[in-house]
Amino acid sequence: MANKPLALTLGEPAGIGPDITLQAWLRRHELKLPAFYLLGDCDFLRQRARTLGLDVRVADVAPADTIATFADALPVVATGETATAPAGKPDARSAQAALAAIRRAVGDVAGGHASAVVTNPIAKSVLYRAGFTHPGHTEFLAELAAAGGDPPHPVMLLWSPALAVVPVTIHVSLREAITQLSTDLIVTTGRIAAAAMKARFGVARPRLAVTGLNPHAGEDGSLGTEDQTIVAPAVDILRDDGIEIRGPLPADTMFHDAARRTYDCAICMYHDQALIPVKTLAFDDAVNVTLGLPFIRTSPDHGTAFDIAGTGRANPASLIAALRLAFRMAAQRAAS
Repeated sequence: MANKPLALTLGEPAGIGPDITLQAWLRRHELKLPAFYLLGDCDFLRQRARTLGLDVRVADVAPADTIATFADALPVVATGETATAPAGKPDARSAQAALAAIRRAVGDVAGGHASAVVTNPIAKSVLYRAGFTHPGHTEFLAELAAAGGDPPHPVMLLWSPALAVVPVTIHVSLREAITQLSTDLIVTTGRIAAAAMKARFGVARPRLAVTGLNPHAGEDGSLGTEDQTIVAPAVDILRDDGIEIRGPLPADTMFHDAARRTYDCAICMYHDQALIPVKTLAFDDAVNVTLGLPFIRTSPDHGTAFDIAGTGRANPASLIAALRLAFRMAAQRAAS
């Protein structure tokens, strides 16, 4: 499927997703970008291009026409939902346009029309007002992947050339993250991460480093016993699986240059423990990847940025990185 185009979702219409999509397409020749089509609304994209003062030809196509169209026009595949929200002014009436694009992207990959899903940022607060019940993209994609069966266990990977991190717990409060944390959850997450490093990133023998939950990884229990009773047993199980792994390690010394050279992926216990270092090191080019799904999904590692939508100030670097990584992963999958 590496010769198939990428399916790119509209994201939140009022956010910067449309802006960075237009900007990325304009740089397609310069950067030798893989062919992609946007799932959305041609008229909406044309209006946003006018708002930005961009000379972009937009073509209403079927997925199969993407590669032939991509050089001369931005291919847009209609979802049947109209987006009306102006730049920077979210409107719950456009929520269905964002959701329809995600559903269609997953369907297109399942149907063999696209090689991977790339998602523009959504605004969860807008979707919640329209009845959306999932904590975020990751959980919604897992439900779509289930197709009526048991949903897979999704794992969020933040990837950049400088650092790859996986949080064991994701979109929950810190108090709830500590409650959710278990040896089984760490083991499941570690296995999925190690398998993905091999199958989708081409790392023959992935090296994992596991953070402790507590400061200094608990200081032998004096700063909390979770690292001894929950994290360390998980590391032992994963090592018995044949995975090259170390931990629990103090999180405050895991992310400097020399430390990062000793592992391929860091397994972190909660959201901010993983995302703070990767966003500090690679804010513009980090990519959000969902592991554990039967299809490839990448996304820019930033939000909707309503304050700069429609101004021309949005940076397309993370979307460009997400498109390139999706193509690389699809090619790796096809070759394996």
